[in-house]
Amino acid sequence: MAITTNAITNSFKEQTFQGVHNFTASTGDVFKLALYSSAATIGADTTSYAVGIAGQVGDTGQYAAGGGALVNALVSVNGTTAFTDFNDLSFTGVTLTARGALIYNTSEAAKSVCVLDFGGDKTATAGTFTIQFPSANDTQAILRLT
Repeated sequence: MAITTNAITNSFKEQTFQGVHNFTASTGDVFKLALYSSAATIGADTTSYAVGIAGQVGDTGQYAAGGGALVNALVSVNGTTAFTDFNDLSFTGVTLTARGALIYNTSEAAKSVCVLDFGGDKTATAGTFTIQFPSANDTQAILRLT
């Protein structure tokens, strides 16, 4: 099984109501994004990041297994939708192929937040691999609660 869809993880949905995750910019939890190949089996039922899961992208250039730290752009509400987003994330000098990613909370025992499906393999060869997040607004932000 592969990464087949974008999904906010089920455990994250429950933990949101338990007050586990803090997305406050600069004073909140630390979130990371780890890359996975098409050999990975991650989805809505993924509860946390763990080292050694099949399909994890290994060390290359500036990318280290486990991923890179995300910078939380903002937490906001517009109308009836609350949302948060992250700044784009780039890894330089890498040679890799990734099919998707897992965003997880390193401040809370690597608990999962969401799975991203790139819709196909994305590659970089001795170059820069960038995760470009959508606009930070109530209709496009990566995480929205309506």
